[in-house]
Amino acid sequence: MPTQRAVRKAHLDLFDLAPISLWEDDYSGVKARLDSLRARGVADLPAYLTAHPELVTECMARIRVLRVNRRTLELFGAASQAELLANLGRVFRDEMAAKFPAELAAMWAGAPTFAGEGVNYTLAGRPLDIHLRWSVLPGHEGDYARALVSIEDVTAQKQAERALAASELRFRGLFEHAPISLWEEDYTAVKRRLDQFRAAGVDDLRRFLGDHPQIVRELMAGIRVLDVNARTVALYRAGSKADLLRNLGQVFRDDMGRHFLDELVDMWDGNLKYEREGINYALDGEPLHIQLNWAVLPGAEATFERVLVAIQDITARKKAEDYLKYLGTHDVLTGLYNRAYFEEELARLERGRRYPVSVLVLDLNGLKATNDTRGHPEGDKLIRRAGESLLASVRADDVVARIGGDEFAVLLPATDAAAAQQAVERVRSLIELNNKYYRSPVLSMSAGVATALEPGHRLTDVLRMADDLMYVEKRRYHATHG
Repeated sequence: MPTQRAVRKAHLDLFDLAPISLWEDDYSGVKARLDSLRARGVADLPAYLTAHPELVTECMARIRVLRVNRRTLELFGAASQAELLANLGRVFRDEMAAKFPAELAAMWAGAPTFAGEGVNYTLAGRPLDIHLRWSVLPGHEGDYARALVSIEDVTAQKQAERALAASELRFRGLFEHAPISLWEEDYTAVKRRLDQFRAAGVDDLRRFLGDHPQIVRELMAGIRVLDVNARTVALYRAGSKADLLRNLGQVFRDDMGRHFLDELVDMWDGNLKYEREGINYALDGEPLHIQLNWAVLPGAEATFERVLVAIQDITARKKAEDYLKYLGTHDVLTGLYNRAYFEEELARLERGRRYPVSVLVLDLNGLKATNDTRGHPEGDKLIRRAGESLLASVRADDVVARIGGDEFAVLLPATDAAAAQQAVERVRSLIELNNKYYRSPVLSMSAGVATALEPGHRLTDVLRMADDLMYVEKRRYHATHG
């Protein structure tokens, strides 16, 4: 049977050879100081320490280190226990004082154990992030004269956590202050529903959603917006992030459903990123043309729980494109279609089925005389008056164009000869009404109309026939008016 001396030696060997830093400390001086405070009537230790911060330093100095193990000497860079104990002021400093009140609170409450984190320093001055645990040894619960302390070096773990926190802070900073609208969203519910559709045998999502359009709206409602950045709040003219998130129904409406269906098909096809154009609305109701870049963040490919959406405002670009398109198809002076657009529509109608098709050609009478006697600005006004009269006299589907300096043409789909003649009469009535408002110079137009009754009749020939008839009337006008 092992002797008491042998057992003690085995315990000493376990203590000294343990792979973690171990300390045997005497906290009785600290405990006695706390007991004296209680005897003096102190009831709230944290408040007392706030009022007397010097007590923390005093109590730290009352700790007596009885012994440490080899791992402790290695960890703190000491050659011997004597060297370490002679320099404890270099080990326990700075941040230690901020953490020690938590230990004092545990002793004040009579707790036999404590665990916490803090910072110690090696004798060379290198900071160590530590996880500290102490337990009062049996028989010393009343005076804390013997406590076993373990110190675990968690510096590498804390450095990794700090690096992660710094990276997160950097990401949040880049996200928040990016000059483009950014949205962090959770598409988990959308992904789950798409997977359910596939499991149920749906093989053509676009056709399925076409048959069940309400599902598109349901899926849109399943998107959770986790965060938006400052640029997003400004772009959508919201008072705050909360204001924007409360009113997303005003942002995503109308044409958004059609655009979102295309996005759903992209997800269905396995695309983890895509780019689309669409229309959103600011909270003041102003439409925003947007370019959307959508990407599933790494690690969320299976669930779509983290999606980054970047939105660029391309409203100005779209307006510029629309204006250029307008310039390419319209006459600037009158706002009517130009000759290029008229010829495209002529060819399109010829290929279509909206027969009979009639073509009306008109020429402004007296433009040269107005230019010569009143000046070109007055002549331009006469041209605009002609355009206004023509637009007022035709249907929405009819195409009115200025095809030359003083020449106009109207395409009348699904219009037979009788209806075309009625259109000519409406034009004449509107011109007469226009003259009542303007009186001088007098607006007058020569007109010719022709009709293609069925497919196969070339509309270019019909246009020529109408042009010829217009010149017949034009000659009659000149014969009458000189």
